[in-house]
Amino acid sequence: MPKNSYHAYQEFSGFVRLFHWMRAFAIFFLVGSGFYIAYPFLQPSSSVYSGMYFLQAYIRSAHIMLGFILIAVSLFRCYLFFFDRKSHAERSSARNVWDLDAWIKQLKVYFWISKAHSGAGAYNPLQFIAYLSLCILLVLISLSGVVLYYNVYHNGLGAFLAPLFKWFEVLCGGLSNVRYIHHLSTWGIILFVPVHVYMVVFHSIRFPDGGADSMISGMRYVKD
Repeated sequence: MPKNSYHAYQEFSGFVRLFHWMRAFAIFFLVGSGFYIAYPFLQPSSSVYSGMYFLQAYIRSAHIMLGFILIAVSLFRCYLFFFDRKSHAERSSARNVWDLDAWIKQLKVYFWISKAHSGAGAYNPLQFIAYLSLCILLVLISLSGVVLYYNVYHNGLGAFLAPLFKWFEVLCGGLSNVRYIHHLSTWGIILFVPVHVYMVVFHSIRFPDGGADSMISGMRYVKD
């Protein structure tokens, strides 16, 4: 057997990869459109640009639709995490959070003190905590987004959602606090994205069996 031979196994299923990139697209568009909704700097100032009079409405509509898509994808992704047979490696990663030795070994890797080690599951403890934090932020931004939605659109879907999510508005102490939580959650996700991209690139460059490849092909290559 060659000295540096590898074997491949599927780490992420097709649905997991699809939902990852759908959420990535939704997050980038929602952040951009959210900033525009807060400060509509492209509003027309004369009749020459009359075609832009509804630009705020179009962007707001797209923001709402992508928001509901993000909620739907996140709910299905949560279902896959707990119940999909192919997501067993992700569920197994939870045990690393309570393993002090796994934390120490992973911190040594990130500080260039030691080489990579193979822990349980798909994620090391830092990765698992980071993704758990992202899930919490998505829950907060989804709940606050639904509340903001039904406070603007009082009929149809808004009328249906209002009694179901009124508790969150009351828990937050009013609509202004809901909006504040929505903004804070957005900034939390904005901070997560560059750190996530950096760590993916870090793993891709330093370790041949880690990085972005597995979220594209679904396969991970482990040394025999």
